[in-house]
This record gives sequence, C-alpha cells and structure tokens, in this order.
Amino acid sequence: FGQSGVAAWAAASLGRAFSSLPEPVPHATAALEEIGITLRGGHEDETLLITLPQRPFAATASLPDEVAKSVAGTAKRVAVVRPAFLPYDQAQPHLTEVVASLGPSAVALAAHTQQPAQRLLVDEYARGHGGSFALQAPAAELAAYLNRKSMRVALVPDVAAAAAAAGSSGSRTFMPNSVAAATKLRSMQSSNSVLMVAPTAFGFNEQAAQDNSFMHAAEKPQQHSSLTAQVCAEFAELHRQLADVAGVNVKLFQHHLSHGTPDAVFPNNWFSTHGAGEAAGGVSQPTLVLYPMKCPNRAAERRPEVIQVLRQAGYERVVDMTGHEQHDKAYFEGTGVLVLDRVNGVAYVALSERADRGLAEQWVSSLGYKELVTFSSADCRGKPVYHTNVMMAIGTDVAVVCADSVPDAKERQHLLSKLSSSHEVVQISSAQMDALCGNVLELQGGKGLPVMAMSSQAYHAFTPEQRSVMRRHVAELVHAPIDTLERVGGGGVRCALAELF
Repeated sequence: FGQSGVAAWAAASLGRAFSSLPEPVPHATAALEEIGITLRGGHEDETLLITLPQRPFAATASLPDEVAKSVAGTAKRVAVVRPAFLPYDQAQPHLTEVVASLGPSAVALAAHTQQPAQRLLVDEYARGHGGSFALQAPAAELAAYLNRKSMRVALVPDVAAAAAAAGSSGSRTFMPNSVAAATKLRSMQSSNSVLMVAPTAFGFNEQAAQDNSFMHAAEKPQQHSSLTAQVCAEFAELHRQLADVAGVNVKLFQHHLSHGTPDAVFPNNWFSTHGAGEAAGGVSQPTLVLYPMKCPNRAAERRPEVIQVLRQAGYERVVDMTGHEQHDKAYFEGTGVLVLDRVNGVAYVALSERADRGLAEQWVSSLGYKELVTFSSADCRGKPVYHTNVMMAIGTDVAVVCADSVPDAKERQHLLSKLSSSHEVVQISSAQMDALCGNVLELQGGKGLPVMAMSSQAYHAFTPEQRSVMRRHVAELVHAPIDTLERVGGGGVRCALAELF
C-alpha cells in the first residue's frame, strides 16, 4: 500500500479487537446524554443513540425507569444499540468504538459492523407522558436505521480518527474522502443509480476484438443464439445481486438484433453523467457527456430514444464529443477510458487507440476537473490495455490498480503516488488484471453505504488480504458469475454499469 496519510489512517484500526472491549460500568446512567450521539437527520424528531450500561439481550416494552430518567433535553426518541450475534459472555462494544458524530446529520460508522457476525441492532423507544419511553420499533440493523433517519454516513475503519479529522477540517489533518462527503465538504464518489442494458442481442463483436485482447472469439449475434441465452441468464443474476441484494437503483434497458449493437451491454463507454459539485466543485451543473466511439457498431449504441430519456433526467448541460468520430478520427470512450476520482477532481487515463490525449485534456478542461494523470498500460500479452477501467478502479477511500501494467517507471510512480495521497491502494498483478480484478465499481447500496460490485471471477481472484482491505471501506463485495460475458465480450461488471448522478 502507498505510504501516505490514508494508508496510515486505515492501518491504525487493524489492532482494534471488537470482542475485547471492556464492559461499561453499570452506574453511568446519569451520563447517557454525554456518551450518546444525537441524531438530527431530515425532519425526524431528535433521537439519542446510546448503548445501555448493561448489555441487553432483547428489546423491552419500555426503557427501564432509571434509564428513562437520565434522558433529559429535547430527545423525543432513544435508540438503544445492541450486538446481534456476539456470544453472551463477551462484552458489548462501546458506542464510541462503532459510531461517532461528524456534525449535524452526519456520523462515522465502523466498517466492521457490516460483517455478518459483528452486526448491530437498534431498538427505538419514543417518549410518552410522564417521561417514560415505550418501544416503537425493535431490532433494526444499525446502518439501515441511520439511513432511515436521513443521516449521512461515512463508512470508515476507525471512527475516532474520522471524528478527529472532521473536527480539524481547517487544519492540515488528513480527511478521508468519506468524511469529506458525509460532511458535505465534497461530493459523493459513487451513485445509488445506474443504467444497464441487458445483453438480449449479444454476440461476439469482431470490430471491438481488433484491439481488445480480453475477448475470445465466439458466435456472432444471430437468432436463436445459445450464446445470447447463456449471457442473458448470467446477466440476470448480476442484476438480481445489484438490485435485490445490494439495493442499487437499476434502470434496465434492452437491445434488438436490428440495432446492430452486439456490445450494447457495456453502456458506460458512450455516455457519462456528473452531478453539480463533483470534482471539488469543478462541475458547476448536472452534466451529460456523449462520447466518440472507435467501432461503428459501438457508436450505434447511442440510440436516440435512450439519449432522450437521459436528457429528460434533469441534466442542465450536455457535452457532445461525438463529432470527433468523423472530424479527426479521434476517440474517447467514456468511463471505459476515464477512471475518475470524483471527490477530488482527478481523471486517470491510460492512453490507447480509444483514449486520445487531446480529447482527455479537452474533457478535463470542459468538465472542470483539477488534474489529468495519463500513462501507457499493457496487459500480460504485451498488448496495450484498451480501456483504463480494466486495470484500475477508484472508490471513495480505496483504489485498485495494476501498477505492473505501466512499463514506464516514472509514470508508474506518479500514478501510485497520486492514488495513495487520497486512497488506500490495493495493488493487483497482471494475472489478476486478466481476471478483471481491476474492472470493479463502487456503488451506493440501499442502506446508504458503499458496496463494491465485481464479477465472481474477480472476487475469487482477489486474495483474502486484498478483500479484507476493501472491506475496511465498503459494506459488501457484491459479485455474480458472468464468465461468458467476460470471456466473449472482454469486459466485466464495471463495463456493464453506467452511473447516474
């Protein structure tokens, strides 16, 4: 990992043992408001989040009188946190080890609470007449509860460090991107909404195979295709994992053989969207960008009816770069060639036939990004990497990169230095890049926490240690087997996801 502020901050949490925390002293009910966290999200009544002095093993019909009497102030609700699966003879965690206030309507949440055995539950009680608190809703999962309370949550490996960083926003103290986003100092890196195109007329694309060495020849698009049926079945499971399991909002489209678009399943190449405030404020208004594509049958993916739907979604500005296809035969294929640090405004581009340097510079200037990092990248067969997003990915606080694919030492060092200045970096090998470990994408799940989407091939190609690093920054590693699409189409899960901001 890069030796930087983010790496040191993330590594500091490794020695903390969830099960070894001391039991709170049972006399401290008078101090509940001092050690609790006040939640003021949205228009909800003020809620006091606490752990009880003695570990509860169930919700109760009402708060114990001695606890209720200790809740003064304006809190109309009390939310009691308790462990879901911790053995009975182990001490419950201190609240300050799992949640910390980051300011109005924002909290830091320890990433380990999203591991199944370390889940936390919340029992909510409402103040009634006479100062008593009656049970309103038992056993909500903590992250889901915070999301329902309209709290902005930074998922972090160390909540104390995150709170300290939030309290030092004016100093030189390193602030994780997740904390900056939760406190509204920066925009979000990832989205809860994506556009996907089901591979309903998928087939081997000879045009794209000319410079995509990840592809393997198979049957072309045709009627009654067993290949299309197989890919659709795999893709349906990916859709289920994203939409039903992870809670991602998926806008699903399809395509027909008559469209002549065998690779339509990869929509992120022909358009991208950008919210106001992205790139540390560089993007001034909601923006839709349309991109020039190298292959004619990929340019055909820009179907007018889909573009019209995108235009109606509220993007005030449209940047149309498609004229370069004819004017100067220059290409720039969307977030295939662009891997973006949307929080800090850094665009990473591996130059190739599909990623023109001049268009990269034009894009950065037009969108208001702060910096462009370019380099050359080659796969394990010595061929240029056709899209940047197969060799690297950027999440809120974690990045994945195959630095070995960058042959130039200065370019490689600059790439790693820039990434590690703001992210914990997971370095993958060329063989792992071949398994599409670089082709992953952070999304916002249904609980308002980041998840990392990938194929099952990529998931199993990551080492346990690498998966552990990612889990310090995301709630879940969401994956599905799309082996046929990866083998024939030469792209993975990230390629199949077009983010909607």
